[in-house]
Amino acid sequence: MNRLSAVTRRLALFAVPLTLFVGGCTDSPADDPAPKPAAAERPSPFRDCAALGTAPTPSPGAVSATPDAGATAAAAGGQELPALTLPCFTGGAPVALRDVAGPAVINVWASWCGPCRKELPAFQRLSERTSGRLQVVGVNTRDSRGGAQAIGEDFGVRFPVLVDQGDALQRELRRNAFPLTLFVDAAGRIRHIDATGALDDAQLGTLVREHLGVAVPA
Repeated sequence: MNRLSAVTRRLALFAVPLTLFVGGCTDSPADDPAPKPAAAERPSPFRDCAALGTAPTPSPGAVSATPDAGATAAAAGGQELPALTLPCFTGGAPVALRDVAGPAVINVWASWCGPCRKELPAFQRLSERTSGRLQVVGVNTRDSRGGAQAIGEDFGVRFPVLVDQGDALQRELRRNAFPLTLFVDAAGRIRHIDATGALDDAQLGTLVREHLGVAVPA
């Protein structure tokens, strides 16, 4: 009798965790928060790069400015863009930097760079305000795809982005600063390189007007 009671007690103890295990699986999957898809599974926030080789076409009534004498002189001996070909964040055919039709502003950035995050919304606004007269292009470097995509999603960045994980552009320019912005004229020559830190709307408007001759509406 005592042996039977001992067996009964052992069976009862085994049944308790089994009941708890079964009970833990009864919740509907809908009750659990859905995990956020991986970056590779989400659509890219950035535009594709297909149109980068097409020169901007001014819309009727667009206002342009004339570069000052200093900018014109600098353009005569301006540096050509490096002969680099970089993949587009959205996929598709890689893009030769020298095929990017100017005038263009090329911003080198990374999601872990504080000043880059601070200025990216200003570059997005510049892209919107100068649509058809200026191309704004991002070059994401030393970054993860997930980090870059999250910044694009969170900050509403929509302009095309190239990927340069090997720092090739910075090495060719012999520049190691972050962020780094190139102002490229219609002939594909670099008129100005800015590495002063995070740029705001007013600073961008001034630089674009002085070096590229494009007026940025307020």
